[in-house]
Amino acid sequence: MTSETITATAAGTWKLGDLEINRIGFGAMRLTQDGPAFAAGAVPSDRGRAVSVLRRAVELGVNHIDTAAFYFSPLRSANQLINQALAPYPDDLVITTKVGPGRGPSGEWLPHATPEQLRGQVEENLRQLGRDHLDVVNLRIIGTDSIAERFGALARLRDAGLIRHLGISNVRPEHLVEAQAIAPVVCVQNRYGIGAQPEQDAFLRTCGEQGVAFVPFYAIAGAGGEAGAHGSDSDEVLAVARAHGVSAAQVRLAWTLSRGPHVLAIPGTGNPDHLAANVAAGALRLSEDDLAVLDSLHRGGA
Repeated sequence: MTSETITATAAGTWKLGDLEINRIGFGAMRLTQDGPAFAAGAVPSDRGRAVSVLRRAVELGVNHIDTAAFYFSPLRSANQLINQALAPYPDDLVITTKVGPGRGPSGEWLPHATPEQLRGQVEENLRQLGRDHLDVVNLRIIGTDSIAERFGALARLRDAGLIRHLGISNVRPEHLVEAQAIAPVVCVQNRYGIGAQPEQDAFLRTCGEQGVAFVPFYAIAGAGGEAGAHGSDSDEVLAVARAHGVSAAQVRLAWTLSRGPHVLAIPGTGNPDHLAANVAAGALRLSEDDLAVLDSLHRGGA
């Protein structure tokens, strides 16, 4: 079986509320530009290639796409690319977006939205995606302040029918407790991967115990973050990759999925070959010895 014939079903499924998805999804952040995300003067991606990658993702069984209205570069908007490529949307496609951050027309970051401004961000996502409701909306935050007012504003939009399910992003365990006191939370989206924030392990387990999906971002990029994978990898990851005849990125994704049945993956790319390889990582089964080596590397923060 080759990467081109493995579909997202190989990773198994999870439910975001009542929405069943394959655990390998697609992140749209890197779809709009070449090079690092959000870079000043980023070169816009090729529209035709971006549209073809999205359509190929769905052909490969991806039914969970992560996006945001602030994912854009000059001439390109991730939401509008998704709309162009996939509307009318397949019945089983779940689009998750996030609100809180905002960017001005030239790409500069704006102060995070107030509770009163969140409705405008939700409506902007609806307009760009061409939807009458959003499947899942994550409140993305910075810092440790209370999220009660902002999450409460989203809960009211859920009650009004604009949002189906709610999640939170870039948060601490206390934020999950605070949010759950207001409305159900179906997912937590935090930075996580081999060597990236091993202190998140306990929070990941807590989410699993409560039936909340844990959705790592930068699972492949690791320390590279918005700039992407840094081009070098540890000897341990490379050794596991050689043993299985796969790439280091596929090992990182397979390790992520091994952390629990509630852990999802949302690797993003504008490259159709990388897309197929990412999806195929859902079929990679790491041995106990592999996992022991990678877990040790992770705990060391490498």
